Amino acid sequence: MSRYTLYKNARLLDPASGMDIKGELLTKNTKIADVDKKIDAPSDAEIIDLKGLCLCPGLIDMRVFVGIPGADYKDTIENTGEAAAAGGVTTVCVQPNTDPIIDDIAHIEYLATRAKNAKANFIPMPAVTKQMEGKEMTEIGLMSKAGISAFTDCSTTIDNAALMNRIFKYASVFNAIIIQHLAERNLSKNGCMNAGDLATRLGLPGIPTSAETIVLERDIRLLRSANCQYHASQVTCADSLDVLRKAKNDGLNITAGVAVPHLSLNEHAIEDYRTFMKLSPPLRSEEDRVSVVEALKDGTIDVIVSGHDPEDPESKRVPFEQAEAGVIGLETLLNVSLEMYHNGSMDLLTILSKMTSNPAKIMDLKSGVLKKGAPADLCIFDLNVPYRIDPEKMVSVTKNTCFDGKPVQGRVMRTVVSGESVYEYDS
Repeated sequence: MSRYTLYKNARLLDPASGMDIKGELLTKNTKIADVDKKIDAPSDAEIIDLKGLCLCPGLIDMRVFVGIPGADYKDTIENTGEAAAAGGVTTVCVQPNTDPIIDDIAHIEYLATRAKNAKANFIPMPAVTKQMEGKEMTEIGLMSKAGISAFTDCSTTIDNAALMNRIFKYASVFNAIIIQHLAERNLSKNGCMNAGDLATRLGLPGIPTSAETIVLERDIRLLRSANCQYHASQVTCADSLDVLRKAKNDGLNITAGVAVPHLSLNEHAIEDYRTFMKLSPPLRSEEDRVSVVEALKDGTIDVIVSGHDPEDPESKRVPFEQAEAGVIGLETLLNVSLEMYHNGSMDLLTILSKMTSNPAKIMDLKSGVLKKGAPADLCIFDLNVPYRIDPEKMVSVTKNTCFDGKPVQGRVMRTVVSGESVYEYDS
């Protein structure tokens, strides 16, 4: 028996088509059945009156770390799914640095089995090199034939240029996406914050922006002889943006992302040695942050990610240099990003495109759009409701957010995955 749900009195926002209208959306089982200003729904359809709330495609997060397998004391797949649902995220792209590392078909199948009943779609991003050691390429071809589209060594940079050149040429045969973390090892291995006057004053070893830009420049030179789809995982500084713009203008098949903290915070957020502000790559200068926002606006940067990386208190409540890098972010992906709308930096559809249609296009997903036949993965949110972020009210097991107490406007009210409501805000 078919199951219909009609969402009426909605502000329909579809970045892929540029749609921003008051209208209705009808789902049939797991798919979108119709989208229009007025829909003649079946008599047995469940009717949900959104009373003017925004309805957009479910968010797609291209950079999410999970604790399973190997670190379930930090996080579980089930909890990750719950946190995603609370943040309006319907698809999470899982990084491979679990224990064991996701670098072959068996580990991909294990993740798929564990995630079957989670409240979000889980897409594995297997490692590019075996055990993420940067020495030997994984079976990219075999995994591509099994339906995998993107590969990454997550927070480990592939330093070997000869190996990277072979990877690019091999991946191009299978239309595989290679995702690179931009951090030249020798320039960044001992650093823990952005290099500069503030790092000197705080007595902390710095990571220069050149550590990022050098890797990007090298990879782009290699890409000129290999038609490979390349994604710079997180771009954080003005110098890298100049390099990225030129590569795009030259027609290279390259895209880039940025994590929400790098859009909202700068290096001064760690002045009191707050370990919850320790990230990889680190928070940069205010000038770099502004440049990143502008690059997001003009399309140089394609994707906003959460960089969701749960860390237990023992990993964070230590001296800054010893603390693990990483923050949770699934539940703050949308509301903190909306800051750019409320302060006039960017229009709403452009912001949403970075978390819906753009990642869907890069990952070759059918979701990320509001159109007939697309998956009924939806995010329903109140654009204007104000509140402060409270870690204790978060779903995530760990509470290592860098936005503790931050005032925001915008709250996810309902999340729908494959036509089923998996989250409803309970005030």
